[in-house]
Amino acid sequence: MNPLKESAQRIQDKLSELGYTHQVVELPESTRTAQEAAAAIGCEVAQIAKSIIFRLQPSDKALLVVTSGVNRVNEKHLANTLHEKLGKADADFVRERTGFVIGGVAPIGHLDPIRTLIDEDLLQFDTIWAAAGHPKAVFELTPDELVNMTGGQVLSVK
Repeated sequence: MNPLKESAQRIQDKLSELGYTHQVVELPESTRTAQEAAAAIGCEVAQIAKSIIFRLQPSDKALLVVTSGVNRVNEKHLANTLHEKLGKADADFVRERTGFVIGGVAPIGHLDPIRTLIDEDLLQFDTIWAAAGHPKAVFELTPDELVNMTGGQVLSVK
C-alpha cells in the first residue's frame, strides 16, 4: 500500500484524532468534481458531499458549505440566512483558509476553524463520500458523522 499524499494523510490523522476509524482512499481517477468522484467510487452523485468555500462579505471570513453532489447552492437564500453576502473564494483564499486545493477541500482538518453549513439532502443517505484533502482522495462516512465531526449546521442550501 502506497503512503497517502501529505494533505490526505492530514485528514487520516484528523479522523484518528477525532476517534474515527475511517480510511482515506486515494483513487487513480480524479475526484475533483462530484461526477468524477461518483464514477470513481461507484455511488450516486447525490452521495458525494461537495465542499464549497465562500468568502463572506464584509467580514472576509471563510464559509464551508457541504452539499449533495447534485445540488447547487442558492447563494441568495444563504446570504439572507447568514445576513452576509457570499462572495467567490479564489484558489489562494481557499488554500490560505483551509490548507487544501480546490477539488480536495475536506470537511475537516482546516488550518483555521471554519463555519460549516451542511445540506439537509445529505441526511437521506446511509453513507456519503467526502473529499480528503487531495483531488484524488476521499473517505466514506455517515451524514450523522459529518454533522458531529464538523459541528456543522444542517439546513436547506438550495
